[in-house]
Amino acid sequence: MKIHNIYEAPFIKEMCEATRNLWNNGWAERNGGNISYRIDEEEVQFYLDTNRVVYEAALGFEIPELAGMIFLVSGSGKYFKNVWQNPADNLVILKIDKEGKHYQVLWGLETGGIPTSELASHLKCHAVRLRQDSEHRVILHTHSIAISAMTFVHDLDENRFTKTLWEMITECLVVFPDGVAVLPWMVAGTVALGEASAEKMAYSRIVVWPHHGIMGAGQSMDDAFGLVETAEKAADIYMRAIAAQTGIVQKITDQQLWDLADRFGVTPKAGILNERK
Repeated sequence: MKIHNIYEAPFIKEMCEATRNLWNNGWAERNGGNISYRIDEEEVQFYLDTNRVVYEAALGFEIPELAGMIFLVSGSGKYFKNVWQNPADNLVILKIDKEGKHYQVLWGLETGGIPTSELASHLKCHAVRLRQDSEHRVILHTHSIAISAMTFVHDLDENRFTKTLWEMITECLVVFPDGVAVLPWMVAGTVALGEASAEKMAYSRIVVWPHHGIMGAGQSMDDAFGLVETAEKAADIYMRAIAAQTGIVQKITDQQLWDLADRFGVTPKAGILNERK
């Protein structure tokens, strides 16, 4: 079979367009956000030898439901604003091994790196959504501004959160009748966050991560992007409507900031946070 130029692959073009749009919307500051896109091996074979593994690494958890599946994923620490200019350095195509314990890199991350730190969340959500919808393909996580702002001032009960969004734009009920799920604040980049998100994805295609962002699932890049875009617009309308009427009622606590620091190995500037508990 003739191997075609991978830069001409539809899935690469879609990923480049989506990441650029997310950055243009202001939802992907620095290396914020991540995307994973399930692609059929028959399609990938036009552009890559799917039997040639660059390297293999342990997932740190098991996901046998996705064994043998191939995903196009954004890289950890990579900037969405750079993806369209250099996909091969900022993206990775990986395959889950036959036991669901390792991922095999087939292409990408040319100057080094690993898949997104939220890989556990993505794969676990893919597994759940595939049980609900065999056409499911995309998990998109982004730091949407209005949704994040809304989690500081709105009750985090997911039914009330959903109803507020439904009340903002007529199309919301149509676009996400399954509502939105809302997690408690959790440390980013952990298997625990992945498992919690997957549990929510069993009944909702949108999961809100308070003070962090939003995760959406779809059958295509447009589907997932449009889902997040709609919820974000509703949240923006809500925030504008209440702007002069309320203050912050939730925030990331000092202890949670200490937990984040521990998870990512950073030292907060002295004198700002209260002593850890």
